[in-house]
Amino acid sequence: METNLQNTKLKIGDKAPDFSLPGVDGKTYTLHDFRNKKIIVVVFMCNHCPYVQGSIERIKSIQSDYGIKGVQIVGINANDEVNYPDDSFEKMIEVSKAKNFNFTYLRDQDQKIATAYDAQCTPECFAFDAERKLRYHGRVDDSPKDETKVNVTDLRNAVEALVHNKKVAMEVAPAIGCSIKWK
Repeated sequence: METNLQNTKLKIGDKAPDFSLPGVDGKTYTLHDFRNKKIIVVVFMCNHCPYVQGSIERIKSIQSDYGIKGVQIVGINANDEVNYPDDSFEKMIEVSKAKNFNFTYLRDQDQKIATAYDAQCTPECFAFDAERKLRYHGRVDDSPKDETKVNVTDLRNAVEALVHNKKVAMEVAPAIGCSIKWK
């Protein structure tokens, strides 16, 4: 699925919707918990989607490379766990440990946060600046399933611009992935 992000309700320059969600580490997180971070990247993701699975190492790499520069990636899984049991909170804990996630991974059980962000697919990225204004919305890159075919590293480029207080050149890029599994 490739999404047209031009018509979503969250626009470039809009403030990040707040959240209060449980993490795989047993803590509950809000946007305020990341107040000391220069940049927050919210990635709607899940466990079962092959596009997410193909992008995990690149997401982790961005966190590794930019965490020291004040970037925090926050993964949020909003998928229906009844019809997609691989996306249950218990499986999130297992996957995050097995894949050594170096970013925060949260569960949006009632799907209110995915709705607030108007998220449509996994993975779908929202990068916010220090004022928590949306500066990038879209894909991780142009080849989520196969790292060897990546030509454009949209999310990494956006984060690089933001850490240097520059305007993001490509503010919106169509997200490529599985649709969010709504209840």
